Amino acid sequence: MKLWASEHIFNHPWETVTKAAMQKYPNPMNPNVFGVDVLARGVDPAGRLHSSRLLTADWGMPSMAMSMIGITRSFTYAQEHSIVDPKEKTFELKSTNISFTNIISVDEKLTYKPHPDDPEKTMLTQEAQINVKAISLSSYLEGVIAKSISANANKGREAMEWVIRRLNSEIEELASTARGSMRAPMAAAASDDK
Repeated sequence: MKLWASEHIFNHPWETVTKAAMQKYPNPMNPNVFGVDVLARGVDPAGRLHSSRLLTADWGMPSMAMSMIGITRSFTYAQEHSIVDPKEKTFELKSTNISFTNIISVDEKLTYKPHPDDPEKTMLTQEAQINVKAISLSSYLEGVIAKSISANANKGREAMEWVIRRLNSEIEELASTARGSMRAPMAAAASDDK
């Protein structure tokens, strides 16, 4: 078994980062995730949003690693469960692969919280547990998968910034449209007064 962990600070408030995380896929930085299906979504009595999604992705595993494991396709399915708690300002996301589980298990957990020293920033804690089973060189393969997770985590952070820019742009465009539509009735009212 191999453990991988990382921390990252986003220079955006928790609400913004959470909205972006919920809309992260598809994005040009992570084209390996090409399918996202919502399986269930609901709010519990405490006001927390629970979501379960099915992700379809291409692991991008090197062909040598694939042949060692004995698989011929690199696209996989993963189940993701997330809980957004707006009162506590936490967003916890857990995912696990549901393809090739007899050979490989990858359990990942991401937690987004406001930065303890600056509420205008968000702290991401990310960890993964990788387990390659009953295969020679399993430790080596776990290392290969950990490197892939690390590279994808960096792409994921870039994707989050891309989504945040897109959301901010959409908000500005809506605000601009609203300002323009408010001016038209005021201009019409002013000309009616004459």
